[in-house]
Parts: sequence; structure tokens; C-alpha cells
Amino acid sequence: MARRLVWFRQDLRTHDHAALSAACRHPDDEVIALYVMNEGAWLAHDTAPIKVDFDLRTLIQLRQRLIQLGIPLLLRQVAADADIPALFIQLASDIGMQEVLLHVEHGPNELQRDRAVNQALTALNINMRFYEDACIVPPGNLHRPQGDPYQVFTPFKRRWLQVVPTLPTPLAAPQPRRQSLRLSDPIPHPLPGWIPEVSSWPWPAGEDEALQRLELFCNERIHDYATLRDIPSQPGTSQLSPYLANGSLSPRMALHQALATPPGSGRDTWLGELAWRDFFKHILVDYPRVGRHRAFDLSTEGLIWSKRNDHFEAWCQGRTGFPLIDAAMRQLLQTGWMHNRLRMVTAMFLVKDLWLDWRWGERWFMQHLIDGDLAANNGGWQWSASTGVDAVPYFRIFNPWTQSQRFDPDGLFIRTWLPELAPIPPKRLHCPPGSHPLTDSYPWPIIRHDQARLHALAAFKNLRTLS
Repeated sequence: MARRLVWFRQDLRTHDHAALSAACRHPDDEVIALYVMNEGAWLAHDTAPIKVDFDLRTLIQLRQRLIQLGIPLLLRQVAADADIPALFIQLASDIGMQEVLLHVEHGPNELQRDRAVNQALTALNINMRFYEDACIVPPGNLHRPQGDPYQVFTPFKRRWLQVVPTLPTPLAAPQPRRQSLRLSDPIPHPLPGWIPEVSSWPWPAGEDEALQRLELFCNERIHDYATLRDIPSQPGTSQLSPYLANGSLSPRMALHQALATPPGSGRDTWLGELAWRDFFKHILVDYPRVGRHRAFDLSTEGLIWSKRNDHFEAWCQGRTGFPLIDAAMRQLLQTGWMHNRLRMVTAMFLVKDLWLDWRWGERWFMQHLIDGDLAANNGGWQWSASTGVDAVPYFRIFNPWTQSQRFDPDGLFIRTWLPELAPIPPKRLHCPPGSHPLTDSYPWPIIRHDQARLHALAAFKNLRTLS
């Protein structure tokens, strides 16, 4: 009888879990699960307390499901990545596992950590088996005809769409096995030092909830996704991002459930969003500097950003005087989530209007989002800032007033998050206030969009002239 250890990270589920399924392939082998709480890594990655809280609640659900499968879940705590190799050496002594099975994490810090653990286990003659899990199409499997990585999304998506229908169907959860004599460790919740100011409880945790939400979306809302996904006052998005971020939902499950629905523009648009998710993770692997606070387009690191902390604070707190921007930022502060269209609008406003470094905004989002994901967050910010791969052209600058009129014409979203503007007619919400403020309690716009736009265009043009 062999003893195998499955190291869970951001893959907190039993369905379509390649490492867990492989560990359970022999019914008589003992399988043990492990989760490592690493507060140093959370701090290094600016992980939001609401995400930590949601992940721990998900872990509670996973623990119970594993117990039902006859698999105990061990919980260990470390202060930093550097402590993890020693932890595994101690585990080898304590439980005597012959194999460690896990899914690849593609961040540069995570890859370095896993190499160190692998080196420590190799010295003990313990095999470490890696499986690809984070992407629908694993990194390294899609290349341009010349053999180099894709840097433009459209041809990547075209090739991705050709490949995904041929992929294997998702794996079922393992069958229950003989109950282990080991006991599962309790999951600390709430965790001191990581109690969020905004509760994660409005998001039910666990893979059962994730699968139910996926089924509901594909059965009832995916057909209207193309038309409703940009309207923040409507429930037009999938609301699956927190579950994809911590792996309580497999991206392959999302793909195959979508492929099972009738063809249409809604399904095609949703598949495109799954392709974007893969694309940014591939970029992180092929160009790891983007995971270390570097621009993909290195020439843009010559831009000289404003240092106005007062502008940044106004943006963070939703006090810029631009109603759609402020409503979106308050949604983030009060829920730990923001509508995807508004992530683009607020990001471009920070960079192109306030002329503040995109890295400031990237960090603020990670510190507050329940669905924070390194590759997706970085990719989105660099797209908006025109510094990244397949970025929006530098001369395309969203007008926050026209974005407001286009996507919240009746002001429903704005009024939800800015109750002080409830009496204001919609027409006045979508244009500069003129000679009178919207209300005595709502701030005057902190910049003029037309002037800020000209400044951004000149800075980018000058950068290209110099290069």
C-alpha cells in the first residue's frame, strides 16, 4: 500500500481535480490532503482579507467533502515560502508519504517555491508529480506558426477555439475509499488578522455552490450574456469569478457546460472570456516579468507618472466627482467585487485621466477583490494602461461621461451606490456639472477629462518619439 499526499492550493474542489484523481487511482492506497496557510505569501501578493476569508470558508466545505471520501485534510501554517521545504521534510518524517501530487501554479514566486520543495523531496527519494489545472489549454500548448508565444489575443482565441472542443471531458470526483485512521485538522475561521471589513458571506462558499451557479448561468443567462454583460445594473455576468479564482470551480467545467448550450452570441462571448483568462495566464508563464510589477511593453516604463496621492485617495474612496467612477469604486469597497466593465473604466480613468501609475491601481484591486487573480488582474490593468500585451491603443481613452451614459443611461447603478445622488435626473449624472455641483455633499470633478486626455496623448506620443 502506497501513501500519497495531495497538496491543495487554489484548487479547492474534488470534481475535475487531476492530482486528486491520480492519487486515488488505487483504492487500497492511503490518500492524505494538505493545505498550507502562508500569511507571508498573502501579504506579498496583496491578497484581500475578503479573499482569504472566502478561501477559508471554501476550505471548510472541502474538508467535509474529503472526509466523506475517506481522505483526511491536514492544515499547516508557515510564515513565508522559504519555510515550506522544511515543512515537507517534516511531513515526510511524520507521515511517510511516497508521493506528493499537486497542480502547477504559474506565478514566478510559486514556481520558485515549488522547485525548492521538489529539490528537498528528491533528496528524500520522494516523487513530486505536477498536473496542469489552472488553464483550459495549458501554457506551452498554443504557439504562433513561427513557434513563439502569442502576443495578440484574437489569433490566440482563434486557435484556442479550435483546440478546446477536442479536450477530454472533466473528471468526476473520486469514489469514497476506506476511511483513513488520521483525523482532519480544524480550519480556523475567522482568522485573526484576516477578518475582512466587508463580509464574504454574501458569496456562499464551496464547489457545490460553484457548480449550481454555473448550471444556473448556462441554463438561464448565457444566451443574453453578450447584450447584458456590460450593464452594471443588471445581473448579466456569470458571478463565477470568485469560484474560478480559488479553484472551487474548474475552468474546464465552465467550458464544457457552456459548450453544451445552444450556439449563439451569448455563448460565443462567454467562451471569449474564458479564452481571455487562459491568455493572461499564458502571458504570465511566457513573460514572467509581468508578475513582478514590470510592464510587458518595456518602453512604457519610461513614462513619468503623477505622484498625486490626493487624486489616488479620491479614486480609492469613490470621491472623484465622476459618478460612474465613484459608484464603481464604492461597489468595490462595500462588496469586495466590481462589475467587469467598470474595472476597465475605473482602471483607464486612474491611468489616462489621473495619470497615476497602473501598479497603484493593480495593487488596490488585489487588496480588495474577493476574486483577485494575479494574471487576470495584471492583464486587465496593463490592457487599460496601454502598457501590456494586446493592450488597448494608447490613443483610445474612455470618456467617463459617455461611458456612464452608454452603460447606465437611467442612472440605476449610480443611484444604488451613490445614494446622495438619488434626486439628480439621469441627464445631469452623465455630464460635467457646469456652474453648480450636483449636490452640496458630492465633490466637484477633480480633473477635466478633455484636458487630461490631451496630456495622456502627448505623453505617449513623446515616449514613442524618444524610442
